[in-house]
Amino acid sequence: MSEDLDDTVIVPPRDLPSVARSSEPDVEHTRIVPKPAPRRIDHATGLPIVDEPQQTEEIAPLRYYAVRVSSRAEPIVLDAPCYVGRNPSAPRVVTGAPPRLIRVPSPQREVSASHVEVRQLGATVVVTDLRSTNGSIVMVPGSVPRKLRQGESVVVSPGTLVDIGDDNILQILPMQRPA
Repeated sequence: MSEDLDDTVIVPPRDLPSVARSSEPDVEHTRIVPKPAPRRIDHATGLPIVDEPQQTEEIAPLRYYAVRVSSRAEPIVLDAPCYVGRNPSAPRVVTGAPPRLIRVPSPQREVSASHVEVRQLGATVVVTDLRSTNGSIVMVPGSVPRKLRQGESVVVSPGTLVDIGDDNILQILPMQRPA
């Protein structure tokens, strides 16, 4: 038998009874099995030599959107979900990264304790009203402002402003490389 055929396995069709099978190989049901790589042995230890996989491409650094809260100067990178409110608290059950809690002033008490969540999911940013009392107004550039219902989520783009009350405005910033 030729060495080229050593890795070819002829498999009979599954749907035909054994009596009706032809002795000719059916090309549609031929499976090619790759030859195993030859094993190299370390003669000093007698153990197989395992080559380290070569990393062929550089992994691009993660990029995150950011949010700027009007009462703070520094933008907050969305490498974890952000809960914004008068006195925010994390949910009882946390899946994934624990949320970053961002406290904002609310002298008129227009902002709920945990008012809104801002989270990056892949290459998108999602704003979710956390069942706030007074709601959240989302202003996407080029669109009519809309008030989120309690518990409603919306995908937003950079430049979006979210008014949560008491002059607290969140601004979604473009993707940036973490410092």
